[in-house]
Amino acid sequence: MSTAPTADRDQTGLFIRALRYSDPVVRALETELQQEYVERYGDHDETPVEPDEFTPPHGQFLVGFVGNEPVATGGFRRHDDGVAEIKRMYVAHEHRGGGHARRLLAELEAQAIRAGYRRVVLETGVRQPEAMSLYSSSGYVPAEPFGHYVDAELSRFFTKDLDVRLDDA
Repeated sequence: MSTAPTADRDQTGLFIRALRYSDPVVRALETELQQEYVERYGDHDETPVEPDEFTPPHGQFLVGFVGNEPVATGGFRRHDDGVAEIKRMYVAHEHRGGGHARRLLAELEAQAIRAGYRRVVLETGVRQPEAMSLYSSSGYVPAEPFGHYVDAELSRFFTKDLDVRLDDA
């Protein structure tokens, strides 16, 4: 898989590369993310994830870098016909508040459009108010529950129709 940037560095200094979900850089950030879940919810995220789900043509996993430091992750995988599921959005603590999550989310949406998706869904938790705020302010609306946490009291589900015209420009 190419490690070329998927987008030029933006005003925050973030540049984004597609990496395999099994890449050591991704695994290290995933370990940090899982520790955050333990701190917020008392346990790891137990959603079944197969690394190949995040490979083209049906998925992709992105890592945002500031300089040579990996600071943000997120991916999408096929959820249903024309629908991608965004997973594993995370920004390292010391890099929060700089717009990296918003930038990564926009790139995930753009890549999902390129992969042929027209809508995205995601699940997050009530103990992640900053994530819920990001999604709401990025045009996501509440969705019907789905997946591993369909009946989880602390889970919230969101969806967004993608603006496919963005890819036509």
